[in-house]
Amino acid sequence: MAGVNALQWLNMTRHGESTGNVAYQAVEGTDAEEAGIPERDADVPLSDTGRAQAARLGLWLARLPEDERPTLIVASPYVRTMDTAKIALAQTSYAAPRDPDGPGVKIDERLRDREQGVLQGLTTIGVERRFPEEAARLRRLGKFYYRPPGGESWADLALRLRSFYRDLETEAPGGRVMVVTHDAIVATTRYLVEGLTEKEVMDLDEKESIGNASLTRWRQDGAGLQAVCYNDTTHLINAGVSSA
Repeated sequence: MAGVNALQWLNMTRHGESTGNVAYQAVEGTDAEEAGIPERDADVPLSDTGRAQAARLGLWLARLPEDERPTLIVASPYVRTMDTAKIALAQTSYAAPRDPDGPGVKIDERLRDREQGVLQGLTTIGVERRFPEEAARLRRLGKFYYRPPGGESWADLALRLRSFYRDLETEAPGGRVMVVTHDAIVATTRYLVEGLTEKEVMDLDEKESIGNASLTRWRQDGAGLQAVCYNDTTHLINAGVSSA
């Protein structure tokens, strides 16, 4: 894909566990129609576990060889992603907020989570009961192309991400980029970088959820970006911090 293949390294992480993640886990398997999240999506904060995960991610960043350290760090503007980035970078000497020569954190709204529109905050049961026609439309169109009223489809994510990665070609040619974002953005980026089909990316999403504070990485080999790891959480497991 033009733009992204101009990078030396592309590193991605999902934010640490949020209170929203905890809320959805609490109602999973119940009859609840809503997750009960009081904040708007952009303001959902990290949980205590999420903050610990972000710190462990930072220790991983601190141990990177000099030629792999990020030269540009870009985050979604949501509270949970910005806090993940800040906590992680505070663990490093080369990118800590106190270092005026460090890369710091740039915000880009194209990295925000997929907007759910009228379905925001609802469980699967809630969608079926309150918007049965939308549940039927989702089944008919498939997850990749389905756009809820006021929301976005996965195809919409791909469009805004193509724009984001094209801009990186100008801003950071040959750079080493760290992106702090959301699960659907990580999966859609893999779709773009590796040229996956709709079926392939949807099968990935069905089989494997992107873990909180997990790592997905690609490295330039001269012919383009090649996958190094996907949804890797060993830096958390080895430290005794789980990912969900």
